Amino acid sequence: MKWQEVRELFPDQFVLVSIIHYHEEDNKKIVDEVAPIRTVSEQDANKEFFQVEPGNIVYHTSNQDIMIHLRRDPLMRVRRHTNEN
Repeated sequence: MKWQEVRELFPDQFVLVSIIHYHEEDNKKIVDEVAPIRTVSEQDANKEFFQVEPGNIVYHTSNQDIMIHLRRDPLMRVRRHTNEN
């Protein structure tokens, strides 16, 4: 289902959706197709947002598109393992 259809079915609400298809542009994941799971109350939205399973997202239908900014932290360090005795 397209996000626009979800917006029409659940106007001005938080909705838990499963991401079916997306594409990446620059540092953004643009969601093209979703499967709505259920609405989420405004009081529970923040808690639900941080507890969703991978592949799902809580989003408000007032947003025109589902856009997730991807963080690519250049300061992140990767520890190298050596075989020193």
